Amino acid sequence: MDITATDRLLSTTRAVRRRLDLERPVGREVILECLRLAVQAPTGGNSQAWRWLVVDDPEVRAAVADLYTPRTLAIIDRRYPHIRDPQTRRVYDSARYLATVLARVPVLIVPCVEGRPDDPGAAPPAAFYGSIFPAIWNLQLALRSRRMGSVLTTPFTGGDERRYAEVLKLPGTMTPIALLPVAYTIGDEFKPAARPPIETITRWNHWTEGR
Repeated sequence: MDITATDRLLSTTRAVRRRLDLERPVGREVILECLRLAVQAPTGGNSQAWRWLVVDDPEVRAAVADLYTPRTLAIIDRRYPHIRDPQTRRVYDSARYLATVLARVPVLIVPCVEGRPDDPGAAPPAAFYGSIFPAIWNLQLALRSRRMGSVLTTPFTGGDERRYAEVLKLPGTMTPIALLPVAYTIGDEFKPAARPPIETITRWNHWTEGR
């Protein structure tokens, strides 16, 4: 295994918004390749309850954007004046851009879990939701290795889930988890993000012991 290539993949798979190529089509076969890798991820209790809705119809994408854009822009406008960190402001700037062009992104992927978190006998929330996120990350890594980008967004909250379910014709037995805009990237020069030194956020054995 080429550790250098693996480390580069892991450290440069960024949340991509501004650099999504809105003009280049994304074929279904390459999406299926990435999803085949996504479902190699482990799941709690080997449940494999993941399901994937891939939206490439322009009219459906536009209908999703009609829900996503006004709500997202309202949240950004409410929070933005209180943000002082420059890196976080850049994230919000790019999120604003994505919200305005979402309908033009070639593919939207909605990872779902079969079942509802409040079903009798449903797994605890950590397992119900946690079991699909390794698969989502696998998907994002697979996309990155094929020169595509994505970003994890979570618009399915409260009453909004019902509105999205109507647009996407999701059955009541399905729980949408996230919305991933997917496209080829403009350029491939992504860098590791600025993060605190790992030694400053890691403790050993007991939280109360010295680092």
